[in-house]
Amino acid sequence: MSGFLLRRAFSSVIVIFCVISITFVLARITKGGPFDREKEPPAHIKEVLLTRYKLNGTLWEQYTAYAGSLLCFDLGLSTRYRDWRVSELLRQKLPASFALGTLAFLIATTVGVMLGTLAAMRKDTWLDRAAMSGALLCISIPSFISGPFLIAVAALWLGWLPAGGWGTAQQMILPALCLAAPYIAYIARLMRNSLLDVMKSDFLRAARAKGLSETQVVVKHAAKVAILPVVTFLGPLAAHLLTGSMIVESVFNISGAGMVFVNSIQNRDVFLLGGAVIVYCVLLVLFNLLVDVIYTLLDKRIQLHA
Repeated sequence: MSGFLLRRAFSSVIVIFCVISITFVLARITKGGPFDREKEPPAHIKEVLLTRYKLNGTLWEQYTAYAGSLLCFDLGLSTRYRDWRVSELLRQKLPASFALGTLAFLIATTVGVMLGTLAAMRKDTWLDRAAMSGALLCISIPSFISGPFLIAVAALWLGWLPAGGWGTAQQMILPALCLAAPYIAYIARLMRNSLLDVMKSDFLRAARAKGLSETQVVVKHAAKVAILPVVTFLGPLAAHLLTGSMIVESVFNISGAGMVFVNSIQNRDVFLLGGAVIVYCVLLVLFNLLVDVIYTLLDKRIQLHA
């Protein structure tokens, strides 16, 4: 296990470094710069700005300066939010996105696995058809429609929950449901199909022959194997949800990282974009590593080798 973790840690560092390097180069060679506006600033002012942010040399000089800052754990200054360091922006914006993403992840995983399991156990019944129809509906409706619909029904019509904002447990419910809805559907469909395949296996016939009920067969034996494809999906999903959603955060007036990360692309804010890529890549690597470890706990036949 330790050898596997060391190998994965080394390869992960290389992958993250390569992704950051490619992101920086693409951001700098793309037409337009961080200080280009409709009204072009005077040449001497633009030169001062480029010098301050170390963007005035050749592409190689810019890249080496940026890589040197990263090695010192300095993400640099944002070119859009003046006098703000990227690390300060991340510390300010990420907590709300992390909290929202965590709640949405828990809702999507719990509800999706339960719906998928029930649909598989009641195949071709009204429950199966209702669950899969609901899943298709959730996938088909985008967040910019489901969000205002939830606000109209739960906040304005019924008055159960606040329409937006952030800070209380009640304010987290609607945006978390809106963010989790399509992933509940993905997980439910994935769990149902996987469980139906597993339930045809020979080892489950042996379990039934021992006198176990169908519920015991599914919960104690089939679910551990059937959930493996779901676990694979959950790794990238966790990284995606924790880094924020521009649409959901905008609809519910949440000051999170989603809008900041999207604006970093529009504003050619190369350092903030680099910070966003670093956060996403690190989360993706960590959760994929966690998925590999969970595999060994769910299925003893799977071994991790260095």
